[in-house]
Amino acid sequence: MDDETLKAYGYVISSSYREKSVKSLSDGKKIPTDLAEDIGIRTNHVSKVLRELKECGVVVCENEEKRKNRENIN
Repeated sequence: MDDETLKAYGYVISSSYREKSVKSLSDGKKIPTDLAEDIGIRTNHVSKVLRELKECGVVVCENEEKRKNRENIN
């Protein structure tokens, strides 16, 4: 693994919410509501986690222009 990958990995596993989100997204694309139900946290927490993961390059929002039902992939 290169340094950037190791840094991203360390960032993800330092939060149980980020780690659970990435594991859940490995099953495929999901909207935040589905992700929240899958990992058992509130949607507002999912939004924060997805924003953090997007900022560090771990996930990508496929339809950024939509305000509702945006899909996220990793």
